[in-house]
Amino acid sequence: MALLTLDDATVRFGGPSRNAHAALDRVGLEVAEHEIVCVLGPSGSGKSTLLRVVAGLQGLDGGRVFLDGRDQAGVPAHRRGVGLMFQDHQLFPQRDVGANVAFGLRMHGAARSEQQGSVRELLELVGLPGAERRAVASLSGGEQQRVALARALAPRPRLLMLDEPLGQLDRSLRERLVVELRELFGELGTTVLAVTHDQGEAFALADRVVVMRDGRIAQSGTPLDVWRYPADEFVARFLGFDNVVDATVAGEAADTPWGKVPVPAGSPQGRAKILVRPAGVRLVPPADAQLTCTVTTRTFRGTHVAVHLQATEAPRLEAACALRDAPEPGEEVGVAFDAAEIVVLDGASPA
Repeated sequence: MALLTLDDATVRFGGPSRNAHAALDRVGLEVAEHEIVCVLGPSGSGKSTLLRVVAGLQGLDGGRVFLDGRDQAGVPAHRRGVGLMFQDHQLFPQRDVGANVAFGLRMHGAARSEQQGSVRELLELVGLPGAERRAVASLSGGEQQRVALARALAPRPRLLMLDEPLGQLDRSLRERLVVELRELFGELGTTVLAVTHDQGEAFALADRVVVMRDGRIAQSGTPLDVWRYPADEFVARFLGFDNVVDATVAGEAADTPWGKVPVPAGSPQGRAKILVRPAGVRLVPPADAQLTCTVTTRTFRGTHVAVHLQATEAPRLEAACALRDAPEPGEEVGVAFDAAEIVVLDGASPA
């Protein structure tokens, strides 16, 4: 049995009128015990509303929420046994670190000796040993994030929910902490439901990624599956892939604005959208080219260079090149396509 189940969860803003907006539209979702699920989506997709519904901070207009198989209708937030950590941490500035972490334990009536032992253990776990007496104002952003996490974990919630937990931190700190978080949750066996707009954060942290659009789930799967096989054009573009065009697939080739493009064996046939990942756009000598393009711009991406290419009367292409191999803007290059990096998407275009 799933630890968390959402059954046709629906939330409408704007009352019963026809113009009411469905922030959640009959969402069905299960989270297994010890699973880490990250919900991704653009602003307004419904991901934060979903979190608030599970926490009991937002009522449902339809559907149900179950925790451990028990319907949570009418169960107030403080009795659901879930932990919630917000983006802005919401620490108590007048209390020191130890008192912040112990807050939930004190509300649950834990003895002082139990509070002190748990605070000490949790601060050790989150990498802040001996910080009990430090003032909140003296902490860096990353340290405040760690204290907020320790406070959320202190009552040992059966489900920990994170709302953009690393959103206010700089990229290098986020990348380091997300690795530490995954290790910590694995060590504790914590079940986690997190929402974020940052794909890198979600893919590094999650066992399963859920992509939302307009109050509905657009795709759910392992990080590898979602990355390799986006369900449709919306998911592909949300993940940052721009090489998406209309095509007609016949056999192991597709007619596209870029000419004939190979597709993997067994691809759906007929009219569709296809995605060509940048890694599938190979720069080759003119004799081996399927297409000739002009380099318009280059963008340094740390591990590679994104090269933007323009063909005559065809959409722009993005290729991923090694640093030493990236051509200069204005150069003409030959392009060939790698079928292993091409995905035939759902034919429906996003609105």
